[in-house]
Amino acid sequence: MAFKSLSTTAVAVIAMGASLASAQTSTSCDPTKTNCPADPALGTSVNCDFTKGACDAFSLVPGTQLTYGGQGAVFSISSTQAPTIESNKYIFFGRVDVQLQAAPEAGIVTSIVFESDCLDEIDWEFVGADTSNAQSNYFAKGNTATYNRMIKVPVANAMSTSHLYSVEWTSDAIKWFVDNKLVRTVTPADAAAGGNGFPQTPMRIRVGTWGAGLPTSPSGTRDWAGGLTDFSKAPFNAYYKSITITDYAGGNAAGNGGVKEYTYGDRSGTWQSILVDGKKATGGSSSGGNNNNTPPPASSSAVVVPSSSSAPPPASSSAAPPASSSTPPPASSSAVTSQTGAPSTIVTSTVAAPGNSSTTAPGTSPTNTPPPASGSTKLAVGGAFAAIAAGLVAQLLL
Repeated sequence: MAFKSLSTTAVAVIAMGASLASAQTSTSCDPTKTNCPADPALGTSVNCDFTKGACDAFSLVPGTQLTYGGQGAVFSISSTQAPTIESNKYIFFGRVDVQLQAAPEAGIVTSIVFESDCLDEIDWEFVGADTSNAQSNYFAKGNTATYNRMIKVPVANAMSTSHLYSVEWTSDAIKWFVDNKLVRTVTPADAAAGGNGFPQTPMRIRVGTWGAGLPTSPSGTRDWAGGLTDFSKAPFNAYYKSITITDYAGGNAAGNGGVKEYTYGDRSGTWQSILVDGKKATGGSSSGGNNNNTPPPASSSAVVVPSSSSAPPPASSSAAPPASSSTPPPASSSAVTSQTGAPSTIVTSTVAAPGNSSTTAPGTSPTNTPPPASGSTKLAVGGAFAAIAAGLVAQLLL
């Protein structure tokens, strides 16, 4: 399913000078509104070691250029780039472990995002000006009516040290971890009490960096991201060393393979409505699996994805459709070819509303700020990398 880079809401908001309060901007097919193709299922575990090169489990979004080395995949920004990769398949509950050193500098954002076709979303985000915190966030069905989801989590030297960031997601709870320590838990009851829904539909994984500190960025975006970016200090690099993805295939334990697809059985968008190869999901009723507070090992049982074979073309991309008049061409036409043989390319993506949430571990720092008055409205940037804050805004304002 392709996630468009700019929605009509975004265009209207920018034109009116108002705030943008949406998680993902749009989806090419929302299964809660119409019939959509099935989502290809991961169904098992994969371990991507980016110190060895590109990983076949991910595709580079058009415009992205990556290099690989001892620190892993280098996501580099020197001007308006937004290097991004996304998983080719979906997980339906599961966990993701990312070994990451976030990019520094005011206005530079590093993200780990789960995203579904009906705008469910779970995030880790890092603002380059804030070297001692990570931001945890979530959305359900694109609902941004309240600003009570985002919680800051203390992280030592997030921009100069590599840390393990994890999310375990089941029908019972979302759990965020830093270096194997549980730092936040949100249950469906917590989400409902805060006036929010609970993410519960099949998701893809998307990681990357983007620049929100451009002079052409809306002021609220720049403020959230720490102000104007000093590009004389560029490049600004994030290092993704490894990513392990484990699909629970609708249950609460690792899938054993063989699952091919996830289908929405009705328009409700509930996990109970999702069909796993035509059968109802088990949710929290399945036995076994790792449902405690410690992430599984970086994967002794995971399927290691080779870096040498050719990656398939993206099953779906979040880049805007070619016909979109509001989307500028890629920042670079001379894309580097990755080690999988797939062209390296860039994304202009989506935005989300920072807020704060209900259940946190000791030491976390909730922020519960309502939308500011008009004129100083905080642009809600948090979901799938709002590169709107970069070249798109400039193009729209021309």
